[in-house]
Amino acid sequence: MVLAKVKGNIVSTQKNSYLKGHKLLTVHPVDLDYKYIGKKDVVALDFVDAGIGDIVLLVQEGKAVEQILGHRKAPVHSVIVAVVDSIDVD
Repeated sequence: MVLAKVKGNIVSTQKNSYLKGHKLLTVHPVDLDYKYIGKKDVVALDFVDAGIGDIVLLVQEGKAVEQILGHRKAPVHSVIVAVVDSIDVD
């Protein structure tokens, strides 16, 4: 799992048929202090109704994505599975 911050929405008039009805967001990995890691954004399928500015948990594993979608036909690499309310680190 990866901690990430939602940066924006993706609007597409044409989608793969397995992506219809799903929201696509751009996210960027962050560290535990919510500072950006790396230089690349990621396109992720949203399953938890996240919004811009939210800190989320991102799954980028093939089997996990397949289990969430219930099939392996969609061209998906990353799925948002949770909105993070807070992080406590000892």
